[in-house]
Amino acid sequence: MLLFIPLTGAHAASRNLSLGPEQLAIIINDVDPLSRRIAAYYRKQRNIPKDNLIHVRFKPGNPVMSSESFDAVYRKIVEQTPASVQGYALAWSVPYRVECMSITTAVAAGFDKKFCASGCKATRPSPYYDSDSRRPWDDFGWRPAMMLAGTRFEDVKVLIDRGVAADYTYPHGRAYLLSTSDRARNTRARFYERALSTLKDRFDIEIVKGNRLTSRTDVMFYFTGLPVVFDIRSNRYLPGAIADHLTSSGGVLTGDKQMSSLRWLEAGATGSYGTVAEPCSFTEKFPRPDIVMQHYLDGDTLLEAYWKSVAWPGQGVFIGEPLAAPFAGVPGRDNE
Repeated sequence: MLLFIPLTGAHAASRNLSLGPEQLAIIINDVDPLSRRIAAYYRKQRNIPKDNLIHVRFKPGNPVMSSESFDAVYRKIVEQTPASVQGYALAWSVPYRVECMSITTAVAAGFDKKFCASGCKATRPSPYYDSDSRRPWDDFGWRPAMMLAGTRFEDVKVLIDRGVAADYTYPHGRAYLLSTSDRARNTRARFYERALSTLKDRFDIEIVKGNRLTSRTDVMFYFTGLPVVFDIRSNRYLPGAIADHLTSSGGVLTGDKQMSSLRWLEAGATGSYGTVAEPCSFTEKFPRPDIVMQHYLDGDTLLEAYWKSVAWPGQGVFIGEPLAAPFAGVPGRDNE
């Protein structure tokens, strides 16, 4: 088992600049009791400033929002967002889609059909992809967003608590990179050897040839490609863990045709990702394991590391606890 060795000097100082509560705003749907409850709990647990609470109103329960309705909501978001805010936490699970694009990208950059695709086509790229930026709004005019997702308050509460518990823990876990038999969904496997070669001295990584991972007690990263992933509840996920599966509709959070990305959070992961519309098997539309792991290990929050790993995020939703930062800062020091 590798021991994570914290960086020192200039590298450590740069890691202390990851996003904190003052740079994150919570967007609340005031007509949704669950949204209000989630927001109140998250604000308390993360000490989010009162000025960073953004209030909007729309009918809850619909998984897809029209662009017209979203534009009205987005104007309210922009009007209320302090200039210092660099990212958003969305206090709901639905809607997860705005017409043809994900709601997390719509909130981050505004609704734009260039983020959508009818058929197997490229979509508008993210300027934030694999960048060293610590201030995405200041640098690119984007505020990356993540959903505090869950169908019950109890589930979201546990998710938030896991994220908070993850900070500064430097977990001695393992990354599991599964190369599956599903050729159409196994496209990220070509990045696995790069992840192993570049990060093996920093974190334990295991490339697994198979469709299932069972009874592991040290899961920090879990990437695979299947429409449904079995036995995920048999594993133990460390606080701050990231897990996702490459498939067409994992971001259809309330759907049942394929496995919803919510299942990862319910199993114990702190962050996950899935697409809300047919992405084809473009790896650019999904998190690159080597990139998300590198930025997370470099001290980025979950929100930062996950967003930086997706080149074309227009069709995918990010879910989890945005400020989870298990590798942030220097032990014994707070973020500056």
